[in-house]
Amino acid sequence: MNTKTLFIAGLCVGLAACGKMDHIGKAPEFTPATQGPEHQAMVFAGLPETTTRLEPRDEASLWSGSRRSLLGDRRAEKRGDIMTVVIEIDEKAEISNATSRSRSGSESLGLPHLFGVPQRVNKDLPDGASLDEAISISSASDASGDGSVRRNEKLTLRVAATVTDVLPNGVLAIEGLQEVRVNFEIRELLVSGYVRPEDISRANEITYDKIASARISYGGRGQISDMQQPRIGQQVLDAIAPF
Repeated sequence: MNTKTLFIAGLCVGLAACGKMDHIGKAPEFTPATQGPEHQAMVFAGLPETTTRLEPRDEASLWSGSRRSLLGDRRAEKRGDIMTVVIEIDEKAEISNATSRSRSGSESLGLPHLFGVPQRVNKDLPDGASLDEAISISSASDASGDGSVRRNEKLTLRVAATVTDVLPNGVLAIEGLQEVRVNFEIRELLVSGYVRPEDISRANEITYDKIASARISYGGRGQISDMQQPRIGQQVLDAIAPF
């Protein structure tokens, strides 16, 4: 292995470890709030809708149709609006199956009378040997299998998500990111997907089961997560080792 190969290998390992270098000896940094689709959706919310007023509107009226009025509809409906996503996952699944298969067979071929050949050959064979049963074959096979899957998931979270886009059919694309840092570990919650405006409740909330193409991720990064992950060299070895 020449110097060039060693340099390239060291460079690859260094680049792979850059993601963990930011929290050595200190707590991991938060993701900047200005770097994400939520911030872009709030800054560039799109052109405002213009309507022609046929008569003057009383701003002090309780029955005003404005979203800022006492009885106004405050549900998210356009790019940059915020809603609450309620995640309550409590699922159980259990699958078990068993298979069994067995087979046995036997074959025998004897030559007791073949033009007197066995009788002549038997005289020259050692004691106890005979051509009466020249060929005898037996076989047996047995196979069995047993498998089971058991899963139990429970997750209860609430996160604010931002409308990042309004599709031509009126469906809202949402995305939310929440980060909580405890000591030297950051817990991340990400949610994204598509929702119908009519599925949003009057409290401006929507449950996860009404989100199409839902992507929910709950994990973390920091010193504890680093210790739970195998080292880079071990991951590479596991990927290329044939046995």
